[in-house]
Amino acid sequence: MKKILLALLLFAAGAGSLRAQISEKEVMERLRKLQIAHIAVSQLYVDSVSGDKLVEDAIRGMLAELDPHSSYTNAEETRRLNEPLEGGFEGIGVQFNILEDTLVVIQPVGKGPSERVGIMAGDRITAVDGRPIAGVKMSRDSIMRTLRGPKDTKVALTVVRRGVAAPLNFVVKRDKIPVNTVDAVYMIRPGVGYIHLEQFGATSGDEVRAAIAQLRKQGMEDLILDLESNGGGYLGAAFEIAGEFLPAGSLVVYTEGRAQQRATYETRHAGSMPDGRVVVLVNEYSASASEIVSGALQDHDRAVIVGRRTYGKGLVQRPIELPDGSMIRLTTAHYYTPSGRCIQKPYVKGRKADYDHDIANRYKRGEFLSRDSIRLDSAQVFRTLAKGRIVYGGGGIMPDEFVPLDTLQHPAYYRRLSAGNYIHPAVLHYFDAGRRALSKRYPDFDTFVREYEVPQSLVDDVLQAAQKDKVEPDSEAERAASEAELRFMLKALVAYNLWDRSEYFHIVNERSDIVRRALDVLGK
Repeated sequence: MKKILLALLLFAAGAGSLRAQISEKEVMERLRKLQIAHIAVSQLYVDSVSGDKLVEDAIRGMLAELDPHSSYTNAEETRRLNEPLEGGFEGIGVQFNILEDTLVVIQPVGKGPSERVGIMAGDRITAVDGRPIAGVKMSRDSIMRTLRGPKDTKVALTVVRRGVAAPLNFVVKRDKIPVNTVDAVYMIRPGVGYIHLEQFGATSGDEVRAAIAQLRKQGMEDLILDLESNGGGYLGAAFEIAGEFLPAGSLVVYTEGRAQQRATYETRHAGSMPDGRVVVLVNEYSASASEIVSGALQDHDRAVIVGRRTYGKGLVQRPIELPDGSMIRLTTAHYYTPSGRCIQKPYVKGRKADYDHDIANRYKRGEFLSRDSIRLDSAQVFRTLAKGRIVYGGGGIMPDEFVPLDTLQHPAYYRRLSAGNYIHPAVLHYFDAGRRALSKRYPDFDTFVREYEVPQSLVDDVLQAAQKDKVEPDSEAERAASEAELRFMLKALVAYNLWDRSEYFHIVNERSDIVRRALDVLGK
């Protein structure tokens, strides 16, 4: 019960304008009411109940009647949510996958603790500090918790390596492992750079600046910034990244709420790419910080937005940390673009299920297939700041260039293969067995793109695994179309395993309608 009392006191103490509206007596009466309910349930209820669960359920119950984005997470959930955004974690530094109940190292992090002691791609870690982790059906999360730990602590690893008869033993000193949010950077065409940003974390601003500098050295004049399916993250990162393309003194976003005065975020200096054309890619899963960046660059007429209407998450959450490491994220304000558009789409308090179905409902209305099916609010018409172009408020960012969803690109049989997780395990088996031969035959990515052809045996491995589960095509035509799409994706995944995400996107982007439209825009 102390947890909920503290949370409520924090709310009252944090909202200065509320203190004049709510007397101390009213606050104490409400807290007392909650306390009596907790005592009654914990001591008189017919079955035994967890006191901690009662408190957590009470907090979740309060928040459930508010907006869809106010939330509570326990200590473990909070740690998991924050870790990708904070720019790193402490551990041994390997990318891995699970192959038949065994951890297989995909690749060690460059200059990380595992690489320093000699752990190699393809190694199987079978025991940690003498405790077996292979063949014991441990979950991925359990394995990660075993490998991670405070910086400078040591962990003993038992490793089985292909071609070496006896197991190898390594002692790894854990270290800070960076988590990059920019996961693809390359020149997609002469003079045109491409950056894919997975989410907005603490290091995203620095990563984007470094990517722009890298591409500039390779002759970049124009840029495609890919924010498709980027669900957001830190406001500060969005502010930094938008500022890279704007002059000093430019308004990026402002926030305002009932108990929060208007706060404006303006660039303090010119960005690293003040000129050159910019195209931002978005879709229906681009949200929050992605919408701040795309909305700011659209309002300043600094970028062309290509894709489909964004998600529409424009609510500001204030984190309220609780003593046990749990956290409340309470909505305190709305985000507004420089032209005054509210990013948040409409919602009804307490009806989160309806809100969660919005994407499906938009699909049913045909919004992803036709621009004319999009419901624009004629009462929320705004104009961009430089050219005076009409843009709409009412939820999400409407792209300048609409690209419909290609429902024919992935045949139904291929979608079932992908959804059933038959593709990735087959690639892992294939790559695990032929890693050395592939690396030797394709020493660089250009050679791989020109010469590599997916072997029929790899295709058959995927199809046979699916067939065991009675996943079959509905026709021979569907099988042929699915196999063609499967070969394309398999080549991209093999490239990812040989190199990294930039090479993966280099391949898959050649079939992306949104990327192709972006290139057409720049071609004009």
